[in-house]
Amino acid sequence: MHIVSLALGGCLKAEPVRYGLTEDTGGHITYILGEMEALSRREDVCFAEIVTRRFDAPRLGIVHRQAEEWINPKLVITRIDSGNSAYLAKEALSADREPFTDALIAELRRRERLPDVIHAHFADAADVAIKVEEELGIPFVYTAHSLGLDKRTAMADRSEAIEARIAEEDRAIGRACAVVGSSRDECERQLTAYPSARIGKVNRLVPGIDRQQRAASLASATDLIAPFLRDPSKPMVLAIARPVRKKNLATLVEAFASCPTLRDRCNLVILAGLRDDLETGSEEQQQVQRELVDRIDRHDLYGCVAYPKTHTRESVQALYALATRTRGVFVNPALIEPYGLTLGEAAVHGLPVVATKVGGPQDILADMEHGLLVDPCDVSEIGSAIERLVTDRNLWNRCSRNALINSLEMNWEKYAAGFTQIAREVLTGPEPQKRHTHLLVSDLDNTLTGCPEGIRRFRRFMERREEIGFIVATGRSIVEARRLVRDWGLPAPLAWITSVGTEVYREEGGELTLDQEYSRSIDTDWDPEAVDNLLAGYPDLVAQPSYEQRPYKRSYFVEKEGRAAEIEKLLRSGGLAARVVFSHSRLLDVLPPKAGKAAAMNYVAERLKVPAGHVFAAGDSGNDVDMLTACENAILVGNHAEEVASLAARSNVYRSRRENASGALEGVLAHHRARTLRKRQAAGVPA
Repeated sequence: MHIVSLALGGCLKAEPVRYGLTEDTGGHITYILGEMEALSRREDVCFAEIVTRRFDAPRLGIVHRQAEEWINPKLVITRIDSGNSAYLAKEALSADREPFTDALIAELRRRERLPDVIHAHFADAADVAIKVEEELGIPFVYTAHSLGLDKRTAMADRSEAIEARIAEEDRAIGRACAVVGSSRDECERQLTAYPSARIGKVNRLVPGIDRQQRAASLASATDLIAPFLRDPSKPMVLAIARPVRKKNLATLVEAFASCPTLRDRCNLVILAGLRDDLETGSEEQQQVQRELVDRIDRHDLYGCVAYPKTHTRESVQALYALATRTRGVFVNPALIEPYGLTLGEAAVHGLPVVATKVGGPQDILADMEHGLLVDPCDVSEIGSAIERLVTDRNLWNRCSRNALINSLEMNWEKYAAGFTQIAREVLTGPEPQKRHTHLLVSDLDNTLTGCPEGIRRFRRFMERREEIGFIVATGRSIVEARRLVRDWGLPAPLAWITSVGTEVYREEGGELTLDQEYSRSIDTDWDPEAVDNLLAGYPDLVAQPSYEQRPYKRSYFVEKEGRAAEIEKLLRSGGLAARVVFSHSRLLDVLPPKAGKAAAMNYVAERLKVPAGHVFAAGDSGNDVDMLTACENAILVGNHAEEVASLAARSNVYRSRRENASGALEGVLAHHRARTLRKRQAAGVPA
């Protein structure tokens, strides 16, 4: 497979990259280099190519006028000459887009073999990819990185430019064969807010982290900041971001200055791009730089704030390490953060973080548990969170330990495996549907996942037994369910039962589509707004993030098991018909009375014309209870939660000795043997 990664803006080159050199030379370059280097290491990728714009600007580096820059024998940066040799900032690129597109198409026409797929980064590259697809038939995948709808809200921006950007992003989302996002917030809230978005095309791939950065020498960090600070040994409050308004760096200075503990006990270190002086860069960059200096001066923070003009990639990594050594904190106070790669970079060093709760960081911190979320507009909350981490030794230790352990899950090899699978699906299309006489409907987390060897056995079994169709039934959203199936290498399901049995997805016209007929079947006596209002402020009940609140599901965290029965009673007394599902000791879902995994299982089986007696169902937790109760051939895997242990006494439930996917297989075979034995006995055949 020949994969092209297409990006127009910024100073895109092989490492070392001077991040912050221009306002467009940011995290997307880290992403593209990490992605493409990992893809180039795969056997199923014959060639990886980064395509960008060629320009001649000696101040930014002579490499950008080179037509080719080889990173390794399978990875090259190809720079296309549009006829305009000037460096153009992202907003100025639109005028150059048509000649760039023409030059790229001409370059591709000269080649003996065309690329198989293009990965377009940002909407301007997607616009180019659309025209390439129209001319040459090369499909493209789109990654937005940053979306205008959220920027319009966060920055109160109603300009013509932002409206044009939003329209261009919507077109990219609609025309792409697949859309890739990094966080749940991006995939399930930000992207789906666009009119052309279709959730079946949206895929979540978690970016990786360069783990080699941990080897950085502390000396380069000390040399960089020591001239600014009276006592460089104090805990470091570190921020690294481009000098643009949405990064909200001035508010961080205000939070630091407003907290006496921080002023007394800590140093603030801000890397806000690269500059020669305060007149460097765009008008926005200059304004942000001046505001930072003004606030530092106004609060007389000299001696406890370092604000270096330049830095290198090595010194950045060394600063993470030094911040950890001083038991400091990394802070991302952005007004909106689509993802937040720097939070992962901090985690590699074991550095706890304080991050904006608007956007992707809420997912990163939920996965890594290495810091605190804050309202980026609340100066006091930002300061208090930093102070809490710096002064609470046990909390700092716990966050640091979690960061080191959980950041191991963020790696580019895993990302590349997921991307190639998406690319293959784009290139080959869906497999033709086969007629199945049996179905295995299974939960995902801990029922199938958990043991790689069990997954391999499960795959081999399903490949041999083509008469058994595989259906996922999970509490996760469709985006997360697809990510988990992809990450664990599970077979492609015939259908997807998601969000605790409130949504069913199936292939239709080569695309995964929400089954509206099932949605209509559960849309009876359901008033989600009334549920929200009734449960607002209820003790020990905290609403889960917005992307977990689905049209037919309201989801909460609950600390006491007995609350589930109380809430069910409260809903009844309020005249609301609803099902309450409690699982995993702290998750509570409120569903329409006709919804649930059992209802969805029966609907899918009926639609596929598979009789109830030929359906197997496997689960492990409270949100599987209705499905395991309703299925004639239910399987309780050996590692099941205590909350469902009583189901083992039911005659229709087989309790496996084995765990995870191996336990699900054991149950299928046990039910099959029991059914065969019953048939033989009914026919009078000796056992």
